[in-house]
Amino acid sequence: MKSPRLRRWRRLLLTAIAVVLAAPLAVLLVYRFLPPPITPLMIIRQIEGEPLRYDWVPLDAIAPSLPRLVVAAEDNLFCRHWGFDIDALQDELEKALDGEESRGASTISMQVAKNLFLWPYRSFVRKGLEAWLTPYVELALPKRRIIEIYLNIAEWGPGIYGAEAAARTHFKVPAARLKTAQSSQLAAVLPNPRRWSASSPTAYIQNRAALYRQRAAQLGPAYLGCWR
Repeated sequence: MKSPRLRRWRRLLLTAIAVVLAAPLAVLLVYRFLPPPITPLMIIRQIEGEPLRYDWVPLDAIAPSLPRLVVAAEDNLFCRHWGFDIDALQDELEKALDGEESRGASTISMQVAKNLFLWPYRSFVRKGLEAWLTPYVELALPKRRIIEIYLNIAEWGPGIYGAEAAARTHFKVPAARLKTAQSSQLAAVLPNPRRWSASSPTAYIQNRAALYRQRAAQLGPAYLGCWR
């Protein structure tokens, strides 16, 4: 027969496991309806002394070109996968085994999981947690809400978070008035917005922006329509 102490520890362990499993889902269900007030990255950057420019706007107040180009640039299977791009992950694993540099295989859903719950610095621990949290994102949020959250909390420069702050800082217009070329430049700098500027693009960024415009034009409704 189990001792009272052993039963108590077992109950505590099961309670802790239940809380750990349920907490992300509970938070995401809140974010399904309410904007995230702040993210870990925003807090970290503020501690480092950066300003905070973060103005949440609904997806309808963002120019349609921006989500289209961001999906074309970051995750062209966004409307078709359940959180993971398996082919891209296999390619990255093969590169890692061959000793080649990894470019990452994060989907938009994975980046939302990271931005909402985790820190920005790369590590195997963070990637593991990101992979664990991603199914929660897909389970709790429709695709429209996932892209809406992503566009509102993505970092677009030091202290610049979300499409509205990015549009006003880089182009002096609200996000609703972004032109296609401007949206493509914002999409092009997403891999490293602290190194590249959407409003002062290098030749490399201009070429990437043009590529994403071409790619977005080639993607049909099955790839670009799940948030409409």
